[in-house]
Amino acid sequence: DQIKANSGRYKIEDAGVNSKYSDYGAFVYKDKLYFASARDTGNFSQRKHKWTGEYFTNIYNADLDPESGSATKVNKFRSAINTKFHEASPVFTKDGKTVYFTRNNYINGKKGKNAEKTTLIKIYRASLDTNNKWTNIQELPFNSDNYSVGHPALSPDEKTLYFASDMPGSIGQSDLYKVSINNNDGFGTPENLGTVINTEGKETFPFVTNENEIYFASDGHPGLGGLDVFVASIDDNGTISNIQNVGADVNSPKDDFAYSIDPVSR
Repeated sequence: DQIKANSGRYKIEDAGVNSKYSDYGAFVYKDKLYFASARDTGNFSQRKHKWTGEYFTNIYNADLDPESGSATKVNKFRSAINTKFHEASPVFTKDGKTVYFTRNNYINGKKGKNAEKTTLIKIYRASLDTNNKWTNIQELPFNSDNYSVGHPALSPDEKTLYFASDMPGSIGQSDLYKVSINNNDGFGTPENLGTVINTEGKETFPFVTNENEIYFASDGHPGLGGLDVFVASIDDNGTISNIQNVGADVNSPKDDFAYSIDPVSR
């Protein structure tokens, strides 16, 4: 009944940037649509992922028409952020000088693996220099070769980073966590968001609005398909409450995830 009550509020359209490969994780920043794609950009050395048979994902963007919101020509994000392995889900600070993003465990030409010889994902941070180039790419200190950390999201005051991980202490296959960003650009200790939001299944792809709502994908809460998009309130003391399935037509019998919204202009 709750899902039905929340349904029918959206009109779903093709974003105009899709390819025959995987395209996901779209969000808008400064009149550009950013997203991850496994499309072939014509690079002879492009590598395919053995699990999917597709090319590794890179970050792309497209200009948005300010009037219609339509996306125009797609451009590869020309930056040292993109490598020969997976990159996805970047989030920029409001001043545009810092970006957090997800990447396979790969930095300075070296690939890390866990005990099963699998290369997992980590969150990295980069800074924009005076020449408008992304430099000083560093992995965050709570990453590990032995578990995944990914899909960063910033709180409205940019003092808290939310993310998904299956680190030790997780309740399910992947949980949502938060960690404080200190004034010296260091970090506190990651904190699991708890059993109200995290289930024995997967919780992933958080997105936090200026109204302190957290949107996320889950296959552990009651839904319409695989991963569904949900929303919850973040109280002033950080408590999570009032979890709601956002309903159809956003959610379908398939996987739906990586939702973002501008609550002011919606």
